[in-house]
Amino acid sequence: MDKIQSTVPRHILPTIIFAQFAGTSLWFATNAIIPELQKEFALTTHAGSDITSAVQFGFILGTLVFALFGVADRFPSSKVFLYSAVIAALANVSVFLFAHSYGEILLYRFITGFFLAGIYPMGMKISADWYAKGLGKALGYLVGALVLGTAFPHLMKTFTETLPWATVLVATSLLATLGGVSIYFLVPDGPHRQASPPFSWSALPLIFKKKNFRRAAFGYFGHMWELYALWASVPALLYYYKDYRPEASFTISLWSGLIIAMGALGCVWGGYLSLRWGSQRIAMAMLVVSGLCCLVSPLLSALPLPLYLAVVLLWGLTVVGDSPQFSTLVAQNAPKAYKGTALTIVNSLGFAITIVSIQGLKWMSDLLPERYIYLLLFLGPLLGILSNWRRG
Repeated sequence: MDKIQSTVPRHILPTIIFAQFAGTSLWFATNAIIPELQKEFALTTHAGSDITSAVQFGFILGTLVFALFGVADRFPSSKVFLYSAVIAALANVSVFLFAHSYGEILLYRFITGFFLAGIYPMGMKISADWYAKGLGKALGYLVGALVLGTAFPHLMKTFTETLPWATVLVATSLLATLGGVSIYFLVPDGPHRQASPPFSWSALPLIFKKKNFRRAAFGYFGHMWELYALWASVPALLYYYKDYRPEASFTISLWSGLIIAMGALGCVWGGYLSLRWGSQRIAMAMLVVSGLCCLVSPLLSALPLPLYLAVVLLWGLTVVGDSPQFSTLVAQNAPKAYKGTALTIVNSLGFAITIVSIQGLKWMSDLLPERYIYLLLFLGPLLGILSNWRRG
C-alpha cells in the first residue's frame, strides 16, 4: 500500500462497504416478496416490473435533484448519507405499515428510490474523498457491496419463510438505518473532498463530443440495459425452469440471492484484474460473456440442473462485473470542467434505460414464450461491444 493510502484509517473502507451494502438492501426488498404482495394486494403477474420501475424512476429523479441543488457539496457527505438512509428505510417499511393499494406501494417504492440517490452515489463520493489512488479497486468493492445488498432480501427470505412477509421489509429498513448511522459516526469528510463542478444542461453537447467519453458512456448504457432487467427477472427465470422441469428441486429465493450475489465476486475480481489488464479490457470481457448468456437463454431450460445453475451463476457474475470498470472509464474520460454534470447525466440516463428494458421484458412476455424473452437483453451487450470494440 502506498504512503498516501497508508494514512487512511483502516476502518474507513470496511465501514463504507458495510454502509453501502446495508443501504442498497432496500433496492430490491419488495422484489423478494412479490408473490406475497400479489396475494395480499391482488396484484397482477407483471406487478414486479412496475414496482422495480418505480424505484428506478425515483432514483433517476433523486440523482438529478441532488445534482441541481449541489447537495453533495453544500452538506457533509455523512449527513446526506444518514438522512437519505433513514428516509429511504421509512419509505421501505411503509409498504407494510401504511400501504393499502397498489398505487401506495408504487409511491413508497418511488420515495425509496429517490433517497437511494443519497446512498449509492454518495457512498462512491465518500470513497473518492478518502482514496485519491486505487479508486478503481475501491469502486470494485463498493459496487460489490451494492450487489450483495441487492441479493440480501432474497437470501433473507430463504431463512424467514415461516415468518410474515413484512419481516424482509423491517429487517432491510433496520439494516439501512444502521448503515447510515455507521457512516455518520465513523466516516468524516475525507482529505480529498472538493466541490463538484456545477450541473449544467447546456454542457451536454460538449460532454458527448469527446470520443472516448462517448464510448465509455455507451458501454455503460448497454451494461445497464441488461443488468437491472436481469436482476428483476431472476426469480421468474428460476420459476420457469422449475415449471419446465418439475422434477428439479431447489429453493427459488436462495438461488435468486446466490445468482445476484455472484456479481459481487465479479466486481471485486474484475477490480483486481483491471490493475493488470486495464478497465476497458475487463469491461469488454465481462460484457461479451454476459451477452453470450443472453443469446443462449432460450436453451437454458433444456440443460440438466447442475449445468443450468452453473450458467446462470456465470451470468450473475458477469452481468455486473463490468460496472465498476465502465464507471471508472466514464470518470476518467469525463471533461474535467463538467465532470459533475457528465457523471450525473450518464448515471441518470443509465437508470432511465433500465426502466425501458424492464418494461420491455414485460411487453415481450405477452408476445413470446417466456424462454425467448431474455434475448431482448442482448441488445445491451451488443451496444456496449460495438461502441468499445475499437478504441483510439
